[in-house]
Amino acid sequence: MPISPMDEYLAHQTTDTFDYVFTSDRNFYDRYYFNMHDSKGDFFMVAGLGQYPNLGVTDAFVTISHGSQQYTVRASRALGSNRMDTSVGPFSIEVIEGLKSLRLKCAENEWGVAFDVRFDGTVPALEEPKTFQRNRARVTSDVSRYAQVGSYTGHVTVAGQRYDVTPDTWKGARDRSWGIRPVGEREAPGIAIEDLMSGQHGFCHHWIPLQLDRGMYKVMWDADYSGRVIVEEAAFAPAYGLPGAIQKFGTPKIEPVFLPGTRELKSARTTLAVEPGKDLVITSTPLRTVYLAAGTGYIPSDDWGHGHYKGKLVVQGKQYDMSSQEKRTPFAILNETLCRFDLSTGEVAYGMHENMCLGVFKPYGFEKGDQMAP
Repeated sequence: MPISPMDEYLAHQTTDTFDYVFTSDRNFYDRYYFNMHDSKGDFFMVAGLGQYPNLGVTDAFVTISHGSQQYTVRASRALGSNRMDTSVGPFSIEVIEGLKSLRLKCAENEWGVAFDVRFDGTVPALEEPKTFQRNRARVTSDVSRYAQVGSYTGHVTVAGQRYDVTPDTWKGARDRSWGIRPVGEREAPGIAIEDLMSGQHGFCHHWIPLQLDRGMYKVMWDADYSGRVIVEEAAFAPAYGLPGAIQKFGTPKIEPVFLPGTRELKSARTTLAVEPGKDLVITSTPLRTVYLAAGTGYIPSDDWGHGHYKGKLVVQGKQYDMSSQEKRTPFAILNETLCRFDLSTGEVAYGMHENMCLGVFKPYGFEKGDQMAP
């Protein structure tokens, strides 16, 4: 493949051009993720853009929970040879200052969702522990990620309403991740079908970036069906300009309560051992949820998934009615839940408690894959 503008930079790590990543695994990806919310709980937006070099695809999406509806716009195109081109249809992302400030845009379109906002980090980006998993001999997850909370400036339009976005009341989080995880069109399971047929298959995930004026508490916890921990983190990063270093707190204890008949959060209690003999308790109270299974590609649905080849360029929009539990249930898989966080220090914060409990998960009493909370 040809050289590209990225090859002009002194950043090579192999003898190949940037067209070739370090592995030929089809599941290699490189992704931006952002979420943005107001201070009232009336609006919650999630957006992302990813590249899949070994699949030759790049795609992007935005999805907004507003009123009782969720609005999704998504785009996909052939990647081409210039990986510095971070635009897909109406979407684009610009790095203003690395690890600190980025601009993301969605141009006006027929679905009435548009934005032009700048994210400014309020804490240093926090590198997460690496996530690594094998299924038998095959590596199924080998992911690096960093996370950051911050504020937004700009404007956003949805459902005929334009919002002026100001940093005093519009906050959120972002992450950058890259590596190997399942993307692209579904593969045949092969011998892994035995694990699925055994009924001993499940996964639980919590990811919580909590923003205060003094910094960010960051909690992450992934476990398999038995509760065996895959990756975990509990940390605090002080805000820019404040003294102190990043603190690590060891294993977080997360105790969710689910809405009856679902696996959606009703509330959650997270305990961090911040000092010897002293715990910090964080109570999550949900305000509204963005369901990533609603057309974003995270959970492949209606013939759309991350890295799926759709042609040279395709742009689509969808509107989902989330006005009742019955209507939300098909999408309640990977949930971006905007919460009020009450800390045992007396502080109050707002942000996201990302959560997923899929299949069998014995620590929460889910002995069958389709079992719901009583």
